[in-house]
Amino acid sequence: MAACLQLNAKSLRPYFPLNSVFVSKQSPKPGRIRCATSTPSKRYTITLLPGDGIGPEVISVATNVLKLAGSLEGIEFKFQEMPVGGAALDLTGVPLPEETLSAAKQSDAVLLGAIGGYAWDKNEKHLKPETGLLQLRAGLKVFANLRPATVLPQLVDASTLKKEVAEGVDLMVVRELTGGIYFGKPRGFGKNENGEEIGFNTEVYATHEIDRIARVAFETARKRHGKLCSVDKANVLEASILWRNRVTAIASEYPDVELSHMYVDNAAMQLVRNPKQFDTIVTNNIFGDILSDEASMITGSIGMLPSASLGESGPGLFEPIHGSAPDIAGQDKANPLATVLSAAMLLKYGLGEEDAAKRIEAAVLDTLSRGYRTGDIHSAGNKLVGCKEMGEEVLKSVESQVPAPV
Repeated sequence: MAACLQLNAKSLRPYFPLNSVFVSKQSPKPGRIRCATSTPSKRYTITLLPGDGIGPEVISVATNVLKLAGSLEGIEFKFQEMPVGGAALDLTGVPLPEETLSAAKQSDAVLLGAIGGYAWDKNEKHLKPETGLLQLRAGLKVFANLRPATVLPQLVDASTLKKEVAEGVDLMVVRELTGGIYFGKPRGFGKNENGEEIGFNTEVYATHEIDRIARVAFETARKRHGKLCSVDKANVLEASILWRNRVTAIASEYPDVELSHMYVDNAAMQLVRNPKQFDTIVTNNIFGDILSDEASMITGSIGMLPSASLGESGPGLFEPIHGSAPDIAGQDKANPLATVLSAAMLLKYGLGEEDAAKRIEAAVLDTLSRGYRTGDIHSAGNKLVGCKEMGEEVLKSVESQVPAPV
């Protein structure tokens, strides 16, 4: 990491003190963190990208949870905080500084808060916070986005769907992340034969892009309940015809997984009509963007759902799927649980630390079972708390909860 730290010293010194470990203002009280062993058996470097809006608040909570869960499992983390999105624009003039990408690439995993906000809405496209996120995904070569949507028993009444429809929903959307219409060329603006201004984008996929995301999806389905639904628009789009053909071809490598196909418009309807029919869904970039957000609302709040973005090698990118919520930023109203669960996915998928991940997942369930709720999931009979207090309650559960065998 020496080279990365030297780069930071040149332009990012005001943002983060060098050779130090990030300590949150909401750090656990003295004595809260204890180590399972006198000398940690494992050490990892985690790049923290708080970003904008509520990002710093939820990242602070998740960092404390990671520290405690790690200490209880004999794991030591070195955290390095770097700017991205609007915060990076204000500091360096670009949404993804080279130093940030370099640090991310050299770490063991990356935990992202949120990006974007009203202050940068009128920026040119290359100077928008969202461009930094796309560049980060491309730079890390994370092409597979895993987005679970699980209706927890404690929150089934928070869903906008009837209880009998929402209860028991447990699905995973595997979204292709670095191809398709978001990255396809040609793209831009021009004029048509009538002289009218036009905007155009290209939905394009190569065989290898489809094959690799299909394999991730089949492997994911194999570890779940053995059912995979591939979502496309093959009745209209040539890119989807190729998608369906390649997913079908890859299916021969996974005879133990049941494959089905569904058009995206029908899938959107079926997610609301009967979401329990789905186990694992694989789809392209734009369809996955939309369907995973739709699936999130079945659970009751977008503030509860984590995600993992993985590549063939190198660090993964882990982030909550909610946005930066600038309207509540700095008000201690954010729900940190999606970011805490993203930290659990970081442990599970990024580092292979299953026990620490299970400890965090169990702690979230325990905290909810004890009745603590942020505003987005609050209902009568429960205790309304802010972001900081929810974090403190999760920390209590992390230390006391013994994960049940899975």
